[in-house]
Amino acid sequence: MKKPVQRKNGVLFPIMLVMLGLLMFIILELGKHTIMGWILTGLLLVCFAVLRAKKLNKHGRAARLMSWCCLCLLFVGILWISWPPVRAVPAVSGKTGGTTEIIHVAQGDLTGVYTSDKQVEVFTGIPYAKPPVGELRWCEPLPAEPWQGVLAADHFAPMSMQTTQIPLLNSLTRIIGYHDYEISLSDNYRPPVSEDSLYLNIWKPAGTGSKLPVLVYIHGGSLQTGQPWYQDYSGENLARDGVIVVNMGYRLGVFGFYADEALIAESEHGTTGNYGLLDQIMALQWVHDNIASFGGDPENVTLAGESAGSGCVTALCTSPLAKGLFRRAVGESSTVTAPKPAHSFRSLEDALTAGRQTRLKLNAASVSDLRTIPADQLVSELSVHHHMTVDGYVLPQTPYEAYAMGVHNEEAQMHGYNLEESAPFIMFEQADLQNYASKVRAIFKEPYASRVLALYPAATEDEARRYWADIYTVIFFSYGHFCWERQALQSGIPSYVYHFVKDNGRLGAWHSGEEVYLYGNIPSASRLYDLDDRTLSAQMKQYYLNFIRTGDPNSEGLPVWPASSGKDKVLEWGSDIMLKDAPYLPLYGILDEMFDAKFTE
Repeated sequence: MKKPVQRKNGVLFPIMLVMLGLLMFIILELGKHTIMGWILTGLLLVCFAVLRAKKLNKHGRAARLMSWCCLCLLFVGILWISWPPVRAVPAVSGKTGGTTEIIHVAQGDLTGVYTSDKQVEVFTGIPYAKPPVGELRWCEPLPAEPWQGVLAADHFAPMSMQTTQIPLLNSLTRIIGYHDYEISLSDNYRPPVSEDSLYLNIWKPAGTGSKLPVLVYIHGGSLQTGQPWYQDYSGENLARDGVIVVNMGYRLGVFGFYADEALIAESEHGTTGNYGLLDQIMALQWVHDNIASFGGDPENVTLAGESAGSGCVTALCTSPLAKGLFRRAVGESSTVTAPKPAHSFRSLEDALTAGRQTRLKLNAASVSDLRTIPADQLVSELSVHHHMTVDGYVLPQTPYEAYAMGVHNEEAQMHGYNLEESAPFIMFEQADLQNYASKVRAIFKEPYASRVLALYPAATEDEARRYWADIYTVIFFSYGHFCWERQALQSGIPSYVYHFVKDNGRLGAWHSGEEVYLYGNIPSASRLYDLDDRTLSAQMKQYYLNFIRTGDPNSEGLPVWPASSGKDKVLEWGSDIMLKDAPYLPLYGILDEMFDAKFTE
């Protein structure tokens, strides 16, 4: 009776060991652990197999079970030993084309790196302001100090202070959300996070040039998260077509949008709550003063952003501090131009109330006490403070009010939204027949709630899910764009509005799904995008290049994209590009009534 059991165990053991080994190596890869972890895990598995064959196989079941437990505990130790180190992200992934010539800016000399084909020069980690740390926390940014020698601008600076996920969760996000995870042993590190993050990055065509158009991009992330090196909005491919692209880090969350009466009192301009916006304005000023050294035209700057970054763009379009620092505005999937912005904006009174609550929560008697709290402890308040406000200095009034007064900084707009903006935000809060009406009534007051439910009468589970997704998209994304378009009309600003609807194997038409198309960054080897996607990307990028250069996206060979004329048309970006009726118009009408929105043409 014993021999069959031994043969069974003899077969079962290698199967179990191989399966456990595969799981261990998967964890090491997804967790971005160092090569040392892989080596130690391999040795551990070999030693365990030898030990089991020579020693443990003669012991009872309890001893063998204990050996498996010990194996797992030792693996946990290896995970700790091989935890990915913090390392700056290189300006160019993979092999570079060498170091660029020296460029002189106001603070000193610097060099960047070429891409491997030497067609683009990349300069990263250039300080545009003093580090906002210590006594400078929650102060208006000050110009960067000069540096000695030649600054090697070849790595990105740390991302602004924010909460970050462990690498394993980041990898799972790429697998489940983006479907584009790639196995690699070259990315086994963690990007740095720091309160010292006011640095900018530049992509320019290689060689000498002059009067090149400039694009300055503001990253999104709900004003709580985000970083400048994300590949979807890399400036490399726009630079290949003759545009200089700049982006920057700016203060996020509690570091960028905390408000306090004491800060108003100590500020020369009586401002508080908009430090992140002030950082962006400082970066724009740096570009204005220095971009000619890179071959750029300081009088031909387009300001662009996505999500909360687009919200910042629309705010800066009405800030007196940003006047003259850019000519055109591009907004992707967010604005703060509605009568009552759905996100990223609050009243000064609400901001100050939240500030008092944070001081009480952290047992800080004063702002001075708050400034002594380490950044990695204060970061827990990110979700409380990620809203712009009317501070009387950066924003004298809401953007909606400013446009009504004819106040704006841009001479042309290009903006739009995606078909499924709401998808990532309601992924775990789907509507069903049971909660659909209550979800609608939580947003709309009567009699508007009943009108919305009559407009979207869900009779099935599928309808409840789809209608709620559309309503969420309108409230948080597209209605603000509809308002911005009408504000442009009443101010005589050409406004080009798109609706991105293209599906693919990755993000599709979800929030941010258009960026990889617009910036020409679909990976050449990716099978998640087909020929239609690449054709659409080429057309979208050409519209974008035209707009950046001249303020008009149209050119020969592209479907005509007319500026808004009040006829409620949008250019649909899908498998075909065509002018279509704007979606959601009846719901926009209900929102106009609810907010008493007034627009004139």
